Amino acid sequence: MAKTKMIDGFEYEAYSKETYDENECVARSKRFLDWIDKRRTVREFSDKPIPKEVIDNILKSASTAPSGAHKQPWTFCVVSNPELKQKIREAAEKEEFDSYNGRMSEDWLKDLEPLGTDWHKPFLEIAPYLIIVFKKAYDFDKDGKKKNNYYVNESVGLAAGFLLTAIHDAGLVALTHTPSPMNFLTKLLERPENERPYLLIPVGYPVEETYVPKLGRKPLKDIAVFYE
Repeated sequence: MAKTKMIDGFEYEAYSKETYDENECVARSKRFLDWIDKRRTVREFSDKPIPKEVIDNILKSASTAPSGAHKQPWTFCVVSNPELKQKIREAAEKEEFDSYNGRMSEDWLKDLEPLGTDWHKPFLEIAPYLIIVFKKAYDFDKDGKKKNNYYVNESVGLAAGFLLTAIHDAGLVALTHTPSPMNFLTKLLERPENERPYLLIPVGYPVEETYVPKLGRKPLKDIAVFYE
């Protein structure tokens, strides 16, 4: 098989994917389930340093996610500067205070009670890295003309899922933080007009003694419908 091939005027490359027999396929899917089921959202971070190469690699992993028309409409802003982290915390806590004291409905606040959250967000300063995921509503060509991106929310959501999985695989923990509104991130990070903040993710090691809410995941019968 040739390494490359022209199809309709575009260059394609040969692709092969390892496959497994039925028993190995089942075993591998079960091993992955057991491993990924250990991923939890953590709010108690250690300030232990993380090698920069680890962050580089998890970002590259996130960028392997599929995207509409392969536009890859995301930007990952990585913040480790202590002064900037402090500013982000202050701005996020301002929005969160307003949310917990008037914006959120009583039902919403009640649903949050088992998670032990409030408007205080010290992890935004403690975690060694903050990864702010921006979605790119559109791009620009070399002449500065707007170019459409497609399925932006879906594409960036997929990349965020890959990112969280890569973080877990590296032995780190994360929190998907979404202070609303998040326009302060655009200003603090001086992002261009075509980018919108999507997620704010602290990344680091958990503290030595970490507790998370004892929660169950929905069983398969509640999340899937099979048509056979």
